[in-house]
Amino acid sequence: MFAVIIPAAGQSSRFGGLEKKPFVGLDGRPIWQRSAELFWTRKEVSRVYIVISPEDIDTFRGRFGHLLAFVNAEIVAGGSERFESVANALARIPDDVDYVAVHDAVRPLVTASQIDSVFAAAHIHGAAMLAVPVADTLKKVDAVTLRILDTVPRQELWQAQTPQVFRRDWLVEAYAKRTQLSAAITDDAQLIEAIGHAVYVVASSATNFKITTKDDLELAEAVVKARHKTIAETPSGGNFHDEPAW
Repeated sequence: MFAVIIPAAGQSSRFGGLEKKPFVGLDGRPIWQRSAELFWTRKEVSRVYIVISPEDIDTFRGRFGHLLAFVNAEIVAGGSERFESVANALARIPDDVDYVAVHDAVRPLVTASQIDSVFAAAHIHGAAMLAVPVADTLKKVDAVTLRILDTVPRQELWQAQTPQVFRRDWLVEAYAKRTQLSAAITDDAQLIEAIGHAVYVVASSATNFKITTKDDLELAEAVVKARHKTIAETPSGGNFHDEPAW
C-alpha cells in the first residue's frame, strides 16, 4: 500500500501574481488538484496528504474543501521549509503503509503510466524516482562575472523529477536523522542516499515539468489542451490510459 505526500506550502516567490502557484487554475482546475487527483483515484493509494502553509489552511478549506469531501485525502499543516512540511505529513502516515511517494503539487502533468512505472520500481528496489537524461550542454559559470568556467559532461546526468517513492521505514529513518546529515541535501532521494540506500531512476519525459513561472503555466496549458485533443481523437471514445478523468 502507498501513501502520497503533496507538498503545497511553498511561497511561490518566483511565480508572481496574487495567488500561490498550487492554487492557480490550469484549464479549469487548480494545479494542486490536478496533481493530487492522479493519486487519490488509484486503488493502491491509501491516502493523499496535501501539505498547506498554516496561514493558507482556512482559505484553502473555504475554496477547495468541497473537492476533498469524497476522496481519500486530508490537509496537513506545513512547516517553514519543504523538509519540515514532508516530515509533518510523514508523521501522520500509519505504520501499515509500505511505501510513501512525495510529489510536487506544481507538477501536474505526470501520467498514469509513469506513476505505474515508478511505483513498480520502488516495490522492487525500495527507492525510485522519475527523471530524464540531461539533453542540453551544461556550463559551470562564475556567479559574479558570469564567465564560463567549465563545460560539464552530461553523459551520466539526469534531471530529477517527482514522484519520488520510498519504503516508508527508510523514509522515516532518513527524516529522523536529517538534522545530522549535510545541509546541502535538496530532495528526499538524496536524503535516502545519505543513510546508505540506493535510489533508482525511472525514465520519464520532459512534459513532467514543475510549474515555476508564468511561462511554465502557459506551456502546461498547451500540454493539457494537446492531451484533450488526443483523447477526443482516440477511436475508443477517449479511454486514454495516461490521463485521469477530466
